[in-house]
Amino acid sequence: MPSMAHSWIEAIPQLMRRAVRFLLPAECAVCHVPLANDPIPHFCSGCWSTIVLPSHSRCARCDCPFVSPVATRYSPTHLCHSCAARPPSYTRAWTLYPYQSPLRDAICLFKYRGKVSLATPLARLMVDQLPALDSIDLIMPVPLHTGRMREREFNQSLLLADRIGRHLCIPVSCVNLIRTVPSPAQTTLSRKERLKNLRGAFTVTRPGSIDGKRILLIDDVFTTGATVNECAKTLRKAGSSDVFVLTLGRTIDASHIPDRVLAARTQMTTDIMGG
Repeated sequence: MPSMAHSWIEAIPQLMRRAVRFLLPAECAVCHVPLANDPIPHFCSGCWSTIVLPSHSRCARCDCPFVSPVATRYSPTHLCHSCAARPPSYTRAWTLYPYQSPLRDAICLFKYRGKVSLATPLARLMVDQLPALDSIDLIMPVPLHTGRMREREFNQSLLLADRIGRHLCIPVSCVNLIRTVPSPAQTTLSRKERLKNLRGAFTVTRPGSIDGKRILLIDDVFTTGATVNECAKTLRKAGSSDVFVLTLGRTIDASHIPDRVLAARTQMTTDIMGG
């Protein structure tokens, strides 16, 4: 009897979701088909399944995709020009999925429209592709300035970090690395402008607590890498050991995506849309 009762309790959220969708029909945010038993909020299973890792080779430091698919065939530790010329402050970055629809739609709903129900499925995408992390002592989300936090009411990177920390059984610190300098939205700025905005923007409140610690830094999207690099620089100056970076998505220059990949993605979208 106890096990049967436990099964019913576990089934309640799914039953409630079905009831709500029956009374208030919802559509997929991408293809607009009606959602029925799809487990991901706001997205159908077909669209969600198109979020996959890119197959092209990447920089061994910043994870930047190379144009050539064989760039790392004979040199797995090959670095991109930027990392070779000016190594970043972090030891290694993993920038998992291309920041394209439907992932872009999901992150925008999550981040800008407060759809926090997407935190768990988005974190699951990260957990499913976790790299081999050797002896991480602490997980930290990229912090928001208090003004932005009041405006948004949550830090999307913290919600992701919390779920990853629970999966890995690693403590999450969200009050030690803080953002002390506000800056305008970074989305439309160049790398040079971002670097200028972020200079001295972060501080560590209790340096002794991270002394010699290996830290995993979590963020939602890697664009130029300026934000995570400034965070890593601040942590290293405060006494931490290696800083690793894990982001859910990465903006990709279309010129870095092979034609065959674009063709396959277009065909996949056409199949889902029924074209």
